[in-house]
Amino acid sequence: MQPETTRTMDHPGFFERAGPFTLVEVARACGADLAPHTDPGTLIHDVRPLSEAGPDEMSFLDNRKYLPQLQTTRSCACLILPELKDRLPEGTAALLTRQPYHGFAKALALFYPDSLRPQIATPGEQAIDPTAWLEEGVEIEPGAVIGRDVQIGRGTRIAAGAVIGARVTIGRDSYVGALATVSHALVGDRVTIHSGVRIGQDGFGFALGRGGHLKVPQIGRVIIQDNVEIGANTTIDRGALKDTIIGEGTKIDNLVQIGHNVIIGRHCVIVAQTGISGSAELGDFVVMGGQSGSVGHIKIGAGAHIAGAAHAKDDVPPGARMAGTPAKPLRMWARELALLKRLVERDRNAYPEGPSEET
Repeated sequence: MQPETTRTMDHPGFFERAGPFTLVEVARACGADLAPHTDPGTLIHDVRPLSEAGPDEMSFLDNRKYLPQLQTTRSCACLILPELKDRLPEGTAALLTRQPYHGFAKALALFYPDSLRPQIATPGEQAIDPTAWLEEGVEIEPGAVIGRDVQIGRGTRIAAGAVIGARVTIGRDSYVGALATVSHALVGDRVTIHSGVRIGQDGFGFALGRGGHLKVPQIGRVIIQDNVEIGANTTIDRGALKDTIIGEGTKIDNLVQIGHNVIIGRHCVIVAQTGISGSAELGDFVVMGGQSGSVGHIKIGAGAHIAGAAHAKDDVPPGARMAGTPAKPLRMWARELALLKRLVERDRNAYPEGPSEET
């Protein structure tokens, strides 16, 4: 057994896929209409992102930020607003709906019917499932649970009460702390996961609506590369379709929240109580100070620093130093603070007893 990141291409995945389904079956399940002159018998085999979908797979477009990906998609069909159907490339069938994100959630439920049910680590009473594959030198403390088809490399220690979910792989010389849970994840070598960490739970994905909020199945994974350290009680959600990725050498403090589809580069530093929203991307050597955060779907360039309690709402260029809420270049933020201070001092000198009722 070689539970290394180089073997991830052979991983069977964490969810069983149903299908294939005809285009008309998919449209019916999603509450969508087929565009005219569409072959209803076309077979769809899976649901994938616009940038990754192949000729026998479907996708969706809900956020106009991703219109450039629509022009180059190879997907067989796409859930899309009626007014955008003419932007589809030739060969991609239109599944017309006023709510593409709702349709996407229903398509995932069709292809991955088990994805909405929480999975257990091992169906039997045995703490270490007989299908688990442990190299020589693995240490498992009392009370830990090792699920089916788990792979763990030599020198790795699993502390008391930790739970390693089905099909998880963990490399060599790693450590999983007491009461931590790891599911839907591929973990590299020399990774330290401290007590109470939660890795691989489903991301916070809901298609909002007046009639209620439809849960969107999360069928992605968490990829944690070598030499990563994750502080106590930090949570890292698995991806929706793509993977949540933590790059080599990154250090994450306690009580950090990392949403689904987030990509964190190599050797980043994420300080306590930081929150990173879904689909945000951090380049290499990014530093995020304590209680900082980012909205989703933005890119923070390599080497950028986000000061403590700052919150980025737009893309951040490489090497930038940002502060404040919303985050802005550090010098601009400092000058604004200085100006406010001068205004306060001026008013204090003009009205030492405070402004009168007449003023």
